[in-house]
Amino acid sequence: MQVVVIGGGVAGTFCAGQIAEFGHSCILIERNEKIGKKLYLTGKGRCNLTNDTDVPGILSQVLHGDKFLLSALHRWGAADTMEFARQNGCPVKVERGNRVFPQSDKSSDVIRLLERYARDNGAEIRLNTRVSGIEIADGRVCAVIADGRRIACDRVVVATGGRSYSSTGSTGDGYAFARQCGHTVVAPRPALVPMYADGYATLAGLTLKNVRATLTHDGREIASQFGELLFTHTGVSGPVVLSLSGYANRYWQDGALQGKNELLLDLKTALDEQTLDARMQRTFAQCANMRLRNAVSDYLPKALVAFWLDRAGVAQDRFCHSVTKSERERLVRTLKRFSISVRALGDIECGIITAGGVELSQVQPKTMESKLVSGLYFAGEVLDIDALTGGYNIQIALSTAYAAACAIKNS
Repeated sequence: MQVVVIGGGVAGTFCAGQIAEFGHSCILIERNEKIGKKLYLTGKGRCNLTNDTDVPGILSQVLHGDKFLLSALHRWGAADTMEFARQNGCPVKVERGNRVFPQSDKSSDVIRLLERYARDNGAEIRLNTRVSGIEIADGRVCAVIADGRRIACDRVVVATGGRSYSSTGSTGDGYAFARQCGHTVVAPRPALVPMYADGYATLAGLTLKNVRATLTHDGREIASQFGELLFTHTGVSGPVVLSLSGYANRYWQDGALQGKNELLLDLKTALDEQTLDARMQRTFAQCANMRLRNAVSDYLPKALVAFWLDRAGVAQDRFCHSVTKSERERLVRTLKRFSISVRALGDIECGIITAGGVELSQVQPKTMESKLVSGLYFAGEVLDIDALTGGYNIQIALSTAYAAACAIKNS
């Protein structure tokens, strides 16, 4: 049996290696000069390979496609990924939040592992080769057109990724192949991206740890995340913001964020309002003749204190003894619900992943085979599946690739 896998990312390379290991002839076609180009960017260059949790733990972090993934994750889960890496010369470590990284902290080690695995099992890897279409005859795939040449085949796996970081080759080709074969493609939209907010450029570079950020849409709470937040020249980023953007993008329409969207930051998560108010009363009593900005300088990073006082509507140069009860209550509320108005989401180009993709109802969840075209399979980000940060999206790529490879083995 001749199998063609389109796309040399995580899903495609792993799938090709599995198919070849199962004894089938497999050609992996990659448009770039090397495989895994986008993988170099993941985990800030360290490659967050998976998350050391069970299937329910992974599914709890999937924003769309959790039911679809159930079978695939049970067949290839986080423990399988970690063991696969270890057995193939890439020891891993588990860090905060159960995030799994190669011990070397180098994504290049994961890329070499995948390429070596595919080549050693006998997969042929064709680099610098662009696929332009898939031929179908009598409802079955029969060939792939690559650089004007026809490659006859019995099975095709589309693992071309999404549309983010197009310089790495993720230009949405897989969506075009899916449409060509009669599939519906849910409109791609940015996922795991920064949020744009005006007025915070002077805070650029400031990182807040142990913050709880809550996303609201038109006044309704949508989701909440705890962790690290980073101010940028254009707004906010960091793990909590990237994750919440995955919820915010459901309000993305016609290239813009619809409705009123806000982030409410709890800047003092260890203290409830009553305890925080008591602390502030003690501060004001001990520093009665000090200027407010000096008395509360240890409540927040120095750069943020002025924003807090201004947002609460209390002048910075007031003496503490002159602060009224209602003003103090405003100061407490603002610490617990510091509001940032979100103007827009980062462009799809800068998304860690892309939301949207091949409509899941048209794909068999146990095999990843198309319900419309026999012999056509999809794996990884090209599917309409997306999850939060933490290694879940790479795990999904591996699990769906394994499901497709097993189905081809048994077909």
